Amino acid sequence: MPRPLICRRIGHQPPSGYFKPAGIPLTALKEVILTLDELEALRLADLDGLYHDQAAIKMGVSRQTFGNIIESARRKTADCLVNGRALKIHGGQFQMSERQFVCSDCQHAWAVPHGTGRPASCPKCEGANLHRFPTERGCGRGCGSFRRGARS
Repeated sequence: MPRPLICRRIGHQPPSGYFKPAGIPLTALKEVILTLDELEALRLADLDGLYHDQAAIKMGVSRQTFGNIIESARRKTADCLVNGRALKIHGGQFQMSERQFVCSDCQHAWAVPHGTGRPASCPKCEGANLHRFPTERGCGRGCGSFRRGARS
């Protein structure tokens, strides 16, 4: 009997559940299912430019497990691009990660569940000078160039 899957942490849900070649109806295409944890692995490794060990920590899995996830995700994505298949993003064993905030006025740090919106004020001092925790921040534009340039 195989070991049960560990619940993986993801920090992003895609705005769309399908990607397909233009001009071909979805009903005429074969589908390849990419799970949300595989999409997160692609985002962390290829878009944010993190090394496998750093990305594995963010997802709450071992480096070897992360390597297996990213290999599967890349194979499925390549299959869709090369063979003209539809990519359906759906399912997987995951939980949404929390976002970390810090108040610049009182230095209080706290976590907010993903999907609840940005907090309006600090729960301790009620100040409005809030920032994402420095280790949790990306470049903010959905591109991986900031992280890739930082590790060179």
